[in-house]
Amino acid sequence: MEYIIIPIVALLASALTFFSGFGLGTLLLPAFALFFPVDVAIALTAIVHFLNNAFKFVLVKKHINWKIAIQFGIPALIFAFLGAFLLDKITNANVLSEYTIREYVFQITLMKVIVAVLLIFFALFELLPKLKNLQFPKKYLPIGGILSGFFGGLSGHQGALRSAFLTKVGLSKEAFIATGVLIACMIDISRMSVYFTNISKVKDSLNLNLLIVATLAAFIGVYFGNKLVKKITITTIQKIVAFMIIVFAIVLGFGIV
Repeated sequence: MEYIIIPIVALLASALTFFSGFGLGTLLLPAFALFFPVDVAIALTAIVHFLNNAFKFVLVKKHINWKIAIQFGIPALIFAFLGAFLLDKITNANVLSEYTIREYVFQITLMKVIVAVLLIFFALFELLPKLKNLQFPKKYLPIGGILSGFFGGLSGHQGALRSAFLTKVGLSKEAFIATGVLIACMIDISRMSVYFTNISKVKDSLNLNLLIVATLAAFIGVYFGNKLVKKITITTIQKIVAFMIIVFAIVLGFGIV
């Protein structure tokens, strides 16, 4: 089943990133979390996310605004490491609560609650106009880098804040996408340096074939998303997906996943 669900989500999510400025990490994380522990799911999502953005970088690199990328990306890179470091610490935190339904035992952990809250918060960026249209002046770019990097490292959610801060700096549509891709790669490299510790702990149980299939599916999504970026809008689809993410977050928060 994972060979069906994860590749499909990876393909659709990677295509969505061209239209919303974010999406792959937010949408792929729940798919991985159905089959792996949450901390490992975040790490695996980061790998696919990085490879996806590296491929996207090749397609759009000529449009990068390097000044904005450095101003936003350096703080993001540093704080992504700190966010990933915090994730590593809360991964081993004690269980907050435990309950039983019939013969099944469910555990509510600090990490699951934090990730669930962040999933809901960033999904609301697609549902609430005030959040979706949130913009910040150019002078706050370093602060945007700090926030985007930190939450990118903690839970993988970096795109929504990145978009909010980059929207108002006068970039063309192509430059907005390309600059965001470079910043995303910087954040991914930083957080993966910490995540690999978690991956190494469970390397014997990882399905590398599944990871490869998910990555290839994401590449296909990037290719077609790049072709369609100037042709369609998918607001309704984004809202439906955001609602589904919130439902998953609630299930995750209650320890069911």
